[in-house]
Amino acid sequence: MQLAPVAAALAAALCLGFGFVLQQRVAATVPQSDVLTLRLLRDLVVQPAWLAGIASMVVGQLLGALALRMADISLVEPLLTVNILFALGISARLAGRHLRLRDWVGVAMLTGGITVFLLAAHPAAAGEAAQMGLTQWVTLAATGAVAAAAVVVARSRSGAGRAALLAAAAGILFGLQDGLTRQVTLLLGSGVPALVVRWEPWVLLLIAVTGLVLAESAFASAPLQTSLPPLTIAEPLAGIGVGIGYFGEQLRTAPGALMLESAGLLAMVFGCLVLTSSPLLASIAHTHGLRRR
Repeated sequence: MQLAPVAAALAAALCLGFGFVLQQRVAATVPQSDVLTLRLLRDLVVQPAWLAGIASMVVGQLLGALALRMADISLVEPLLTVNILFALGISARLAGRHLRLRDWVGVAMLTGGITVFLLAAHPAAAGEAAQMGLTQWVTLAATGAVAAAAVVVARSRSGAGRAALLAAAAGILFGLQDGLTRQVTLLLGSGVPALVVRWEPWVLLLIAVTGLVLAESAFASAPLQTSLPPLTIAEPLAGIGVGIGYFGEQLRTAPGALMLESAGLLAMVFGCLVLTSSPLLASIAHTHGLRRR
């Protein structure tokens, strides 16, 4: 396994985790009437703490793009889930608390699941930019449709249910964004002028803005421990799906490998759930006296 993309992905996860914490602290104060509207971004963009969170997130995305340039999505995406570990650590620091036994169990499950999945799957390199065909279009359409369905259902819910669905939709779009980011970085070899006339950069921009609105709406609808688990879980799963369907990446399919891959993914999911149900994440709003208007 190459160390450079792993280091870039872990650094990206650190920046993303820090950014998520800052964004949620501010998003929790906006009116609920702004959820799922561009007014939400208008209210947030004047908040220095939110801008700092966005800056950290942008740096994380750039580092993630660097990792995706050097390695396959199926390798990078599971590593990006470590952002939840950093978010938990930052939350503990802000709250003046220490990790409990259950938190360390979650850490072990998540990191162990990532390790098992990567060793068992051993993702094969895609090598070059994907040539658009039926499989690629179906992958993009199906991924977008699942995210859209989650948003439609979320509009009829409130509170934690809405936050979880919006966060899942945002995570799916972020996974798709990661795939298109890899495609754009691979297409850069043809030069910037040739890239400008392609559809990928513009769709990538649209997905990035839509995913940001959904994520901030989730953060505004409920505390971090409700919104972060589905976002953290959905992004790598969607990214791996895009890597397979869009780029034709291949994972090991021997029975033993499939069992270990499944076990690793399950451990990742349950580890995320254990970590994000931690009281440390819920304590941020109380520690800093945040109140929704």
